[in-house]
Amino acid sequence: MSRAVSRPVLRTSLALLAGTALAAPLVLAAPAAAADPYTVTALKVTVRAGDRDCTLDADLYRPAGVDAAHPAPAVLTTNGFGGSKADGSTDATAKAVAARGYVALAYSGLGFGKSGCPISLDDPKADGRAASQLVDLLAGTRTADDGTRVDYVTKDGRGDPRVGMIGGSYGGAIQMATASVDPRVDALVPLITWNDLSYSLAPNSADRAQGVSGPVPGAYKYQWTNGFFLIGEAQGLLNPSLDPSRRGGAGCLHFVAPACETKRLLDSGRYPADRTATMLAYARSVSPVSYLKSVKAPTLLVQGQADTLFNLNEATATYRTLAAQGTPTKMIWQAWGHSGGMKNPVKGELDLGKGNLETSYVGKRILAWFDRYLHHRKGTGTGPAFAYYRDWVAEGPTYATSRTVPADGGQKLYLSGDGKLVGHRKKVARGSREYRNGLLPTSHSESSLAGLLGLPDPAPYDMKGTYLDWTSAPVAGGPVDVVGVPRVTLKVVSPKTERVQNSSDAADKLVLFAKLYDVAPDGTRTLVHRLVAPARVPDVTRRFTVELPGMVHRYEQGHRLRLVIAASDTAYAGNRGVKPVTVTSAPEDTGVLELPVTQGTLG
Repeated sequence: MSRAVSRPVLRTSLALLAGTALAAPLVLAAPAAAADPYTVTALKVTVRAGDRDCTLDADLYRPAGVDAAHPAPAVLTTNGFGGSKADGSTDATAKAVAARGYVALAYSGLGFGKSGCPISLDDPKADGRAASQLVDLLAGTRTADDGTRVDYVTKDGRGDPRVGMIGGSYGGAIQMATASVDPRVDALVPLITWNDLSYSLAPNSADRAQGVSGPVPGAYKYQWTNGFFLIGEAQGLLNPSLDPSRRGGAGCLHFVAPACETKRLLDSGRYPADRTATMLAYARSVSPVSYLKSVKAPTLLVQGQADTLFNLNEATATYRTLAAQGTPTKMIWQAWGHSGGMKNPVKGELDLGKGNLETSYVGKRILAWFDRYLHHRKGTGTGPAFAYYRDWVAEGPTYATSRTVPADGGQKLYLSGDGKLVGHRKKVARGSREYRNGLLPTSHSESSLAGLLGLPDPAPYDMKGTYLDWTSAPVAGGPVDVVGVPRVTLKVVSPKTERVQNSSDAADKLVLFAKLYDVAPDGTRTLVHRLVAPARVPDVTRRFTVELPGMVHRYEQGHRLRLVIAASDTAYAGNRGVKPVTVTSAPEDTGVLELPVTQGTLG
């Protein structure tokens, strides 16, 4: 169904534009000093991007002592969505790397700040090509519009500067887009970014063949999408003297036509096969999932556990693709993400306000990555393949490490007809239970922008009769640690869905939402990081598997794990019409929950 944009959403979006964390990819504040150990030069660089020419607004940071005879590697960085080169994050990132001896080039991305061209969602053919022309600038093979030439960046060959990239969210995907079209890029550090925008904005967690991509869109994540759309369209309010190159298409002020048409289709709540195929093709064309095969630059992926916009599954899909093709890559699951912790990171995390590179685990890994791949110090260790933050560790190292990324599944729990999760199939009780959705959402996981803005958000809830749950026995014999991507395989009965699911409109298929709670001995329920897995069931007459968002969580002694299958969620568009659903359990045929348990046993 269509979702109208309310005035509170507009006010929220404009607040984001005024400097919230949505526009803050990373702050690497430089150590305190008597004077800045670098000079800063504002530049305009006209580039070809997509179907037009536009001017990029950039700042060039030159460390003291760096010249043609004493060159240094360079780092390119740009803003998150809604930001610019002048926002606190992008500016501080450039200052931080410049203070550590790197030439830094910070620029406002296409369609943001005072840069030209419409917003094209980090499209390699537009945003990537534009950034590549900035690499030309760092190579000294082209000049800025005022004639400035950069001849003091370390080179690996004629016209080949040694350059890395860093940034988060929108400033993360641009790195992979650039590296896919320009092999001169030497190192990437993308934080909290996406793998497939079709999954990010309309996630379908059911029966995915590979990564996070699927054949049909899932449940429209309308709160996040409307927020981003308003931020983009409001650029003209913040920059009234924008140049004509920023005009959008298909009725949008500042977005390219395919992006505008994608938003319109999602708002419609209808997914006819032809238009849906076009939408999915476009969303993936501006996503790493479509061009990772061309990314060869060593990539350190950093993704947030508290992130319902770009969850851990997205970074995991990117990691596995890069690793399988031989691209050097490692992955860190830090605590903070778009949904919380960005403003006030917990102890041991990279602090966006303090830039604690030398003292935080993630900061040290970033420094080592650039040291190894930009300074070519082969003796520099870059850490293990996988590391993850543990919020239950009060003293000692908060990060655990592994030589491999955890596999999906692990311990199996079975869905019993009496509402229990049991450890053996023979313990499954026969039984059937039903839920049905209402015309309005009856479950709540999050208000998407609340965590980002630090605003209060109602506790998660599920209204009686509109969900089913299965609960494990209390944890005994020591805590249980879940690290990775849980999966649940189900078989449901929904005669009303059967009658309509084969129509030409994928919106007629059944939608449900899977999630995992931690239930304390006193009955208090916690939805882990407020994560939920929307699923548009491909065929209710067959078994299907839902891949839940990746998680890192400890179930303490006496706590219980609860699986919930809900009919709706306030943060997502849901079912078309009321669709009753029955789940039947029997020892020979029941649902199975697979958990990536690294310590302890449930059931």
